[in-house]
Amino acid sequence: MSTAVTPAAEPWSPAEFESRLRAVGQERYHDRHPFNVRMHTGALSPAELRCWIANRFHYQRHIPVKDALITAKLDTPLLRRMWLRRIEDHDGRREGEGGIERWLRLGEAAGLDRETLLSGRAVLPGVRLAVEGYVNFCRLHGPLEAVAASLTELSAPDLMRLRIEAFERHYPWIEADGLAYFRTRVEQGRRDSGEALALVLDWARTRRDQQRAVDALSFKCDVLWALLDAVQQAGRSRPADDGERDGLRDRVR
Repeated sequence: MSTAVTPAAEPWSPAEFESRLRAVGQERYHDRHPFNVRMHTGALSPAELRCWIANRFHYQRHIPVKDALITAKLDTPLLRRMWLRRIEDHDGRREGEGGIERWLRLGEAAGLDRETLLSGRAVLPGVRLAVEGYVNFCRLHGPLEAVAASLTELSAPDLMRLRIEAFERHYPWIEADGLAYFRTRVEQGRRDSGEALALVLDWARTRRDQQRAVDALSFKCDVLWALLDAVQQAGRSRPADDGERDGLRDRVR
């Protein structure tokens, strides 16, 4: 929810503005969601983990879509080249490369058929709604808010390191090569968040614009939280063997 700002409000200092942006992630990032807490403590069943991988893939495959929308809003070749690299990071330069491909390999390492992931059959309605909301946010808002929403990446490197450790410790039945996506995103997330943060700090010169950026980041946290809400609810309501009828292959050893 947007916070009202009076026209006379003084802008925050750059240090305070950055602190407020970082506080959003510290307080609202999805690492705090009960589903992620259970994941990182080894409490998920194979079916629950596969459900998350399949549904999170729906989000992953839309990252380059939202980044293409953001790229179209940028008004210099320098900025467009910088943001185009994000699309390449996920789509790859050629077939068999990029973050989307690495996520498909994560699914295969967990026993999910690639065709099942690509078909989207396992995607929950709540996940579709959350992802569509984020893509439309980037489509309908200006570059400041669209870029600010990406600042959840400020918290991503720590989450990726935690996730790698958790998967290696608690889910050894997932083949080690499947964790390549998480390993790659540690450095990419640090680089991307640094670039985006610099842009937001530069662009948001008024208190109103600063608050818009904070609100955009809060919205993105809500999107990630809503995605996990849907996955968590599905785990509570679906029989454990539902995934097998959706094309999952049991690879627990």
